[in-house]
Amino acid sequence: MGRLPGVGGQVSSLVLLLLSSATASDIPLSVQQVPTITKQSEVQVAFPFDEYFQIECEAKGNPEPRFTWTKDDQPFDLSDPRIIPSNDSGTFRIPNEGHVAHFQGKYRCFAANKLGVAMSEEIEFIVPNVPKFPKEKIEPLEVEEGDSVVLRCNPPAGLPPLHIYWMNIELEHIEQDERVYMSQQGDLYFANVEENDSRNDYCCFAAFPKLRTIVQKMPMKLTVRSFKHANVSRSSTKLGSEANSIKQRRPQLLLPPKDAGSDSSVTVLKGDTLLLECFAEGLPTPRVEWSKVGGDLPRGRESKENYGKTLKVAGVTPQDGGHYRCQASNALGAAAHSFHVVVEEPPHWTRKPQSAVYSTGSSGILLCEAEGDPAPTIRWRVNSSPIEENPLTGDVLTPGEVSFTNLQPNHTAVYQCEASNVHGTILANANIDVVDVRPLIQTEDGESYAAVVGSSALLHCLYFASPEASVSWQKVDEAKPLEGQRYQQYKNGTLQILRASETDAGSYSCWVENAQGKTAVTANLDVRNATTLHISPRAPRVPKSHALQLHCESQCDPHLRQSLRLSWSKDGEVLGAGGSEDGRVTIDGAHLTISNVTPEDQGVYSCSAHTALDSVTDRTHITVLDVPDPPENLRLSERQNRSVRLTWDAGDSHQSNISEYVVEFEGDKEEPGRWAELTVVGGEETSVLLPLAPYVRYQFRVLAVNEVGRSRPSQPSDHHETPPAAPDRNPQNIRVQASQPKEMIIKWEPLKPMEQNGPGLEYRVAWKPQGALMEWEEETVREHSLRVMTPAVYAPYDVQVQAVNHLGAGPEPQPVVLYSGEDYPDAAPTILGVDVVNSMLINVTWSPVPKDRVHGRLRGYQINWWKTRSLADGKAHPREVRVLRFSGPRGQGMLPSLDAFSEFNLTVSAYNSKGAGPESTPFTFHTPEGVPAQPAFLKVITVDRESATLSWGLPRELNGNLTGYLLQFQIINDTHELGDLSDVHITAPSQPTWRLSNLSANTKYKFYVRACTSAGCGKPVTEESVTLGAGRRGPGKTPEGVNGTRTGHPAEALEPGAEHVVRLLTKTWVDNSSIFEDVVEARGREYAGLSEDIATQGWFIGLMCAVALLTLTLLTICFVKRNRGGKYSVKEKEDLHPDPEVQSGKDETFGDYSDSDEKPLKGSLRSLTRDAQATESADSLVQYGEGDHGLFSEDGSFIGAYAGSKEKGSAESNGSSSATFPLRA
Repeated sequence: MGRLPGVGGQVSSLVLLLLSSATASDIPLSVQQVPTITKQSEVQVAFPFDEYFQIECEAKGNPEPRFTWTKDDQPFDLSDPRIIPSNDSGTFRIPNEGHVAHFQGKYRCFAANKLGVAMSEEIEFIVPNVPKFPKEKIEPLEVEEGDSVVLRCNPPAGLPPLHIYWMNIELEHIEQDERVYMSQQGDLYFANVEENDSRNDYCCFAAFPKLRTIVQKMPMKLTVRSFKHANVSRSSTKLGSEANSIKQRRPQLLLPPKDAGSDSSVTVLKGDTLLLECFAEGLPTPRVEWSKVGGDLPRGRESKENYGKTLKVAGVTPQDGGHYRCQASNALGAAAHSFHVVVEEPPHWTRKPQSAVYSTGSSGILLCEAEGDPAPTIRWRVNSSPIEENPLTGDVLTPGEVSFTNLQPNHTAVYQCEASNVHGTILANANIDVVDVRPLIQTEDGESYAAVVGSSALLHCLYFASPEASVSWQKVDEAKPLEGQRYQQYKNGTLQILRASETDAGSYSCWVENAQGKTAVTANLDVRNATTLHISPRAPRVPKSHALQLHCESQCDPHLRQSLRLSWSKDGEVLGAGGSEDGRVTIDGAHLTISNVTPEDQGVYSCSAHTALDSVTDRTHITVLDVPDPPENLRLSERQNRSVRLTWDAGDSHQSNISEYVVEFEGDKEEPGRWAELTVVGGEETSVLLPLAPYVRYQFRVLAVNEVGRSRPSQPSDHHETPPAAPDRNPQNIRVQASQPKEMIIKWEPLKPMEQNGPGLEYRVAWKPQGALMEWEEETVREHSLRVMTPAVYAPYDVQVQAVNHLGAGPEPQPVVLYSGEDYPDAAPTILGVDVVNSMLINVTWSPVPKDRVHGRLRGYQINWWKTRSLADGKAHPREVRVLRFSGPRGQGMLPSLDAFSEFNLTVSAYNSKGAGPESTPFTFHTPEGVPAQPAFLKVITVDRESATLSWGLPRELNGNLTGYLLQFQIINDTHELGDLSDVHITAPSQPTWRLSNLSANTKYKFYVRACTSAGCGKPVTEESVTLGAGRRGPGKTPEGVNGTRTGHPAEALEPGAEHVVRLLTKTWVDNSSIFEDVVEARGREYAGLSEDIATQGWFIGLMCAVALLTLTLLTICFVKRNRGGKYSVKEKEDLHPDPEVQSGKDETFGDYSDSDEKPLKGSLRSLTRDAQATESADSLVQYGEGDHGLFSEDGSFIGAYAGSKEKGSAESNGSSSATFPLRA
């Protein structure tokens, strides 16, 4: 529940502890009240590196309180120029300007107005001195080996904590052990010195961390005299024995010192750490042991440090008090000391006096109780003065209680309770305010709140009233107090509506009334839809190394959508907005993706949706699956000759039940180190009886399988070896292989090493003619093949193979039938006839070869044929034999793909596995005429308004005697619509041209020409052209490319007296951009003369040079753009206007047509006339078309002279570049 966003603030926390009755601290400042200290400093230390030191004291009250201070219980003047007081509080600053030490002491702050005086606890201001070791001359120490020594540190006083270190001049620590010990006071003790303890740089360092200071004492010199130097004439053995006898001694305690006696008392405060130390000198070095008299050392909180010389008890409790004993002992005796530990405690409150507000005539009580050890003394003050000096004390006054009856306004005051013992003093202020005032509602009128359906709504009506007031809530439109278990009202006036619903929305009134008056405010409640959340998938099970995405689908009230925030967590730990640092876990709002899932990703994932009014969380548990751990502890039992029991312990299944176990074996008769599968058992089993083969040294391993995959193999089991036995089986796949007639090479699959069952494996092979009543011939071999020669070709034999080893033979083998080797057939079939089906297909029939002449199993028949000559021109054809085989015992076969109108020879032979036999007598036959291939090319060489002249080339394959041509034409346009097809039959085969008359002017036609024989007409060659309009004459279709190598044209290329448009174009053009264009008048058919006349003109030579330069520029542009833009389709014309029968091949003269797979859009062709302008880039496939570009001269001499030979290119100019010039007749 919260205030409406933008209306009254943020979401309110439902903290019921705040919903309590008003206290003095809750009195509005508009009501007169005694001062209350709200802030004060604690112990303040003046560190030398601070700029200033601030001692704080703040208070509130009405009237505004005034501040005074005492220092060491004496008045302290805030007007001292060396301090800086605050204007609006009692706080003041002491600048760090060299006179800080003057202000060291204990301070108290007093805040007073006319109603009372509040006082602070003592504030100690400490000004530490810079610690220094005194300058002193330290006399060197000289002792004998084995003596005890103490090096005193006597560190200077300073601000705790203090750390002491013993080091040499090179700042290396003096090593401490059972013999050398540094006490809590910093002194260095030697239980007995050794010669290597001699040095002149024992330094004591005292560190004060809070002061950032380390000070060093002057180095000390310690010299240890050894007995071996006392008298050099005496042997070292005798000296060592004498030294030991003199110096060895029982322990004597150095800590605690001797003057402490055998017992000492130690006081420690509750909660602090108890440190007891015990150190003894002696030789051998004594060992220290600790105990507690009448009990055990505190378990879990005690520790022995510094090689047992220090007993440490952390967090001391009163139960830790008592007698502790330390004992130092060696082989010569012992010394002990007892510590009487007393646990005491500073004062602490058990019942602290509480401030209160009373009305006139009421009663009240102040309670003050504290505990400590020793028991604290309780003293009362009123307005900072001893209570005994106040004439208006309570009716009852005891150390722990002050009570009042019939309170009056002049009882208003600040009461102080002070508890103290030797360990400290604590102080508590308690305000007694006696006021009478009508209710003051502190919550603003008209406040708006919001809650979601199902949650609790809190409507505030915070007030102050004295005497006590009653509070009632009601809905504005109902005008009656709210009743029911869903409404709960707290002492501070707040109304809580449980399980809010949409019907609870509306305006509410809060009325507060006491003896002084009555006040009311209104509150508005809006109830929103609760936020819902759902994580998917639910409880996913993810294999390791896979990826997973969680989706958090949320819905919230439209008014709360702007405040909706989603967050993710795993196992209670919030995940960062971007996911994990390694990038495996990524968070994108409502999606959490885990790539390469690991076992560490398993856990509970939570998605939380937070709005301004509510929050909701949904959870899902991710289970990470992995292959099982390998089985463990493989054991063999029940060992038999042909079986053994294998038992194992299952490994961790990694959240996926084990479905089966795979048992593998390794035997030394197989490839060593190669494991093979032996058996599979169910996942609930961990034991299996394994069937075994003889004569194998087994070792086993087990793999576990679950839904994720297979585990790694287990560790191998112990070895198990089975004894040898006779073979259990015989070889399989007995077969014959023969390369010579009468030969029989018998082969079989050898037994595997695991099937041999023993040493000395051999194979016993037996054979005899099939069904013969005679003894078996047999031979024993080690290999797995045997060669046998038989008396007959392709004769059947019964054959059997049996396995044998040193322990016996295998089971009785079953015979198989095998045949001896084959020979070639020795007879040829007889050709019965050849039936001609058509010009390319015949049917051949023949008589079969007798079975006894095949000499093997008949595989089929083979036809050999070859072409001898063409019947069209009678030319002989070189012999090229082709072969076609027909399997099985058949008597006929079809020969396809023959050449029409030709003479052929063929033969037939039988073949078996050995090969083909003799061929039959050649048979001669003729194929009839067929339809010819399409003409080589078709060109429209002249065209005018009503006629067109066409020329074409002979077919490459006549397939008979040519009888003429079929010329067809029809009107076409730029759509799929076609006009009626008109036929012209040309009966003169030698006439490759024709002039069509009565055509429509300015019309596009498509022409088809087919070559014909007596068998019919072949495929057509096609071309398109457009007749001229009024006032225009010209040649036929402009070719797509200029072929500079062609120098001759048919005689019909130019008609005398006709005007023709000559346009020089780039090859493979895609628009009507021309290099030059002009009108030529043909005066005759002598092309060479025309060229000579033109070539003699100077203006023509200059023009041609310009044209050549422009051509070179355009070709360069075409080359660059072609490399960048790719290739274009040139099939659009035929795709748009297909042939009536079939799409035919293109005129080979124009090599620009290709059969690429590029298909331009239908209906996208455009007319490309002289007057048209290119409007699109030449790269566009839909602009590849053909319009009036048929107006291209076929004068080969003219074009060849100026165009030259040129590779395929792509003209991509967006404009038309032309040069106009006259030609002489």
